[in-house]
Amino acid sequence: MIITITNIKRVGSDELTSVTIENGVIKGWNLPEDGEVIDGHGGTVAPALIELHAHLREPGQTQKEDLASGLAAAAAGGYGTVVCMPNTSPVIDDPAIVRSLLEKAGTLGQARLKPAAALTRGQQGEALAELTYLKNAGAVMFTDDGRTNENARVLRLGLETAASLGMVVSVHAEDASLRADGVMNEGAVSEALGVPGNPAAAEAARVARDIEIVAGLAAQGRPVRLHVQHLSTARALDLVRDAKKRGLGVTCEVCPHHLTLTDEALRAFDAVYKVAPPLRTQADADHLLEGLRDGSVDCLATDHAPHTRAEKERDLLDAPSGIAYIELAFPLMYTRFGESLGLEKIVELLTAAPARVMGWPEPTLDTGAPADLVVFDLDTQREVKPTEFKSKAKFTPWAGETLKGWPVLTVVDGKVAYRRE
Repeated sequence: MIITITNIKRVGSDELTSVTIENGVIKGWNLPEDGEVIDGHGGTVAPALIELHAHLREPGQTQKEDLASGLAAAAAGGYGTVVCMPNTSPVIDDPAIVRSLLEKAGTLGQARLKPAAALTRGQQGEALAELTYLKNAGAVMFTDDGRTNENARVLRLGLETAASLGMVVSVHAEDASLRADGVMNEGAVSEALGVPGNPAAAEAARVARDIEIVAGLAAQGRPVRLHVQHLSTARALDLVRDAKKRGLGVTCEVCPHHLTLTDEALRAFDAVYKVAPPLRTQADADHLLEGLRDGSVDCLATDHAPHTRAEKERDLLDAPSGIAYIELAFPLMYTRFGESLGLEKIVELLTAAPARVMGWPEPTLDTGAPADLVVFDLDTQREVKPTEFKSKAKFTPWAGETLKGWPVLTVVDGKVAYRRE
């Protein structure tokens, strides 16, 4: 298969060019038009985005999302690769489930799936899953995301085992006893609303514990790789920043919703804003943004977490946590922070940066590279219309807002996975 995409600009350049793709790789730039010709209409081309943290809900929760809808949503958001979380029903702790997900995803022609597998059996935190067999089946990460790792000894053993396999362990860093029944950030807003709060100390205390586990192993000459998911507080980021200065194998991600929303949004008692960890203060959001600038934050991830509308319309105390917006992540970041961070930095945080966390080759648009790319329309402003989402979760905190930077074409493995009509 040959595709030529014309009238496009590379990131950092205003010069129009074209790229030709053949048999899944980039054949070259400014070659004679060949094969199917697609007009990029002056859009900006970048490597397809990489998502390290998405809940695609399959198996067992397909009323919320499934591989077809979730990977289509990812492609519409400009993503070429998606790591799906294992807190499904049943949990992804069986090599047969990993293989079946990969087999199904390979038939869909959407974003590429890379499953994460549970670190512990059933994500119960009591005994390690069969990590070697899960890796051999195709799992790329181990995590009990959706649950916190309360047993430090089991986490320590999991980090060591994963390291022996060349794998990353990612963690949902909250101390469950400190979090208790908190449903939003503990602070002035939760106090005013009379709603149980989740203190920043719950995240910071768990991050501190996990870093000390990493430090202890490193001191014994046993380096491991710990990735902290959806960091939400200034204090936790400072702990990660210090760990990096100490040369420890600790990385972290931040989600756009923790950068663009705060606990003030919960004054509406609308569970669409309920996430775990919760939306924090503006001071926390500002600190996280500075972490993106100085490199303390390694990458961006969405924690795409779809639920049914009926679930999110429950009382704030009973509704599940999660926001689904993988289709909006780039336009949201570019619209809000395009000037302060710059286009190249935002692209890096969504492409090369997550690849570095995983130890994967950094994506490029060089001749001979895999043909995973996205074309963005950086200028046209469009209203966020959830009814048009590919995801089954057709509601969002940003409904009705006007954003720019929308993907218009996503190519995965040399094939068109998404094309805006």
